[in-house]
Amino acid sequence: MATKLNQILAVEKGVKSDTQRKVTDAYHVIQKLPLLSGLSRTYQPIDDEGESLPPESTRVQVKADDLLRDVGKTLTRLFDVTATKDWTNTVARADVVVDGHTLLEDVPVTYLLFLEKQLTDIHTLISKLPTLDPSETWTLDASTDSYRTEPVKTTRTKKVLRNHVKAEATEKHPAQVDVYTEDIVVGYWTKVAFSGAMPAARVRALIERVTKLQDAVKFAREEANVTDVTDRKVGDAIFGYLFG
Repeated sequence: MATKLNQILAVEKGVKSDTQRKVTDAYHVIQKLPLLSGLSRTYQPIDDEGESLPPESTRVQVKADDLLRDVGKTLTRLFDVTATKDWTNTVARADVVVDGHTLLEDVPVTYLLFLEKQLTDIHTLISKLPTLDPSETWTLDASTDSYRTEPVKTTRTKKVLRNHVKAEATEKHPAQVDVYTEDIVVGYWTKVAFSGAMPAARVRALIERVTKLQDAVKFAREEANVTDVTDRKVGDAIFGYLFG
């Protein structure tokens, strides 16, 4: 049974982390010089009556050649998995189909990944678009290329002082007059609001479109990821040369 690209993608992350751990461990081990050092020491008294001491020895625990061989073996697995993935990525392709219509043909899987990220950003942008106030009635105004409301007419008033004679003047008393203010209409305001926002229905339609395209791209990526892979063995050549 042929291995699929999605299976290689599934193991790649684990191979990467395992390789990084082993290479890091090797790097730390190679710094510990005592592990690479050995010793053998024997004692010979000057005559038969002299004190006899036991021999001393320390074994070499780490050999640089062995360490490189192990690192090369670990890296070979990573290099082979990555090569298999990258070579297959050059042939893994699929169509992007929306509502039965092929929007893009034969798209490389790497470009599908790019599209997925870009469409996520576009979806976020569209969802933040301002919409027209639903409490108003809006029409598109050709002269300003924006939306406008119907004219609303309001009055402008001005306060005017008025006198109210409560009692007429007599020979003995002055007239009794109340002073008050009265609001009188002096003009009219005609208000028209303009907006560069979008109708809510238009924003909903855009979100629906980008969501459909996102789903189509994801489906295409999944389809491309079931492409059969051909195992690439590059690690032996590389590390055969480097550590051979």
